[in-house]
Amino acid sequence: MQSSTPLLRSRAGLAWGLIGVIAFSFTVPFTRVAVGGLSPLFIGSGRAVVAGALAAIALAVSRQPLPRGVQWLRLAVVAGGVVAGFPILTSYALTVVPASHGAVVIALLPVATAAVAVIRGHERPPRSFWAMAALGAVVAVAFAIVHGGGIAHVSWADLLLFGAVISAAIGYAEGGLLARELGSWQTVSWALVLSAPLMIALAAGSALEQWPSATPIEWAAFAYLAVVSMFLGFFAWYRGLAIGPMATVSQVQLVQPVLSILWAAWLLGEELTWTTVIGGAAVILCATLAVRVRLSAPALPASRGAPRTRGAS
Repeated sequence: MQSSTPLLRSRAGLAWGLIGVIAFSFTVPFTRVAVGGLSPLFIGSGRAVVAGALAAIALAVSRQPLPRGVQWLRLAVVAGGVVAGFPILTSYALTVVPASHGAVVIALLPVATAAVAVIRGHERPPRSFWAMAALGAVVAVAFAIVHGGGIAHVSWADLLLFGAVISAAIGYAEGGLLARELGSWQTVSWALVLSAPLMIALAAGSALEQWPSATPIEWAAFAYLAVVSMFLGFFAWYRGLAIGPMATVSQVQLVQPVLSILWAAWLLGEELTWTTVIGGAAVILCATLAVRVRLSAPALPASRGAPRTRGAS
């Protein structure tokens, strides 16, 4: 019975991670919809303002204890990565590139997150895991590029997308570790509250420069980005990363570009071809193999000084 506990915990982490990925998979298409009527800066900062208000209410109602000492600095890292960096950079990039092209960002995130997790969380997945993770990333990137019509040269939008990958990977990894101490939803909530003054200032400045004017559909897309992509989705995602192993759970996100392009085809009318179907199947296969390799690997001794959980949900 004891030998099955790590396996059950890993499966639980994967399940929570998958729920988060499904929630996040609508982010790129809905951002593409929202930028049709709202400025990128307003979308990136405004969604954090709305989510921050929800987070403040949740923290106050549940009377969560304040983070302590260095935890505030770590929350600032999370906020910089997933509250400010990724949303704002991708919003600007998606003003000029289609949703299918933007899926390249999501395709690179699992390997980037796993790499940061290894460095920051002292995880040591086997070489076979890295081989499958790298293969999955290559397949996912190739799939997204081919579906998007190819990339003739590196543009400023591609540089923004690359920066978004780095930002999110750092925020995901640090948030996953911090969730083991503060709890999953508490981590993202405190990060949102901590970044609220800056996000309010950015949203106000953007609104004064260009007053938000959008269609009901564009406002609905913005609402999803604020409530689900920026808030509720992280409940499941950080819980999955906290359960871990973080490098393994991060690979579930390899299926996100597939889902994003499917939603783009459904919501935005982007063409769904056999390339999409075959490429999607290949991405999911690589993600599955990477996860199975990590789950079947012998457990490593726990690192010294592992943090105790506090108020995990």
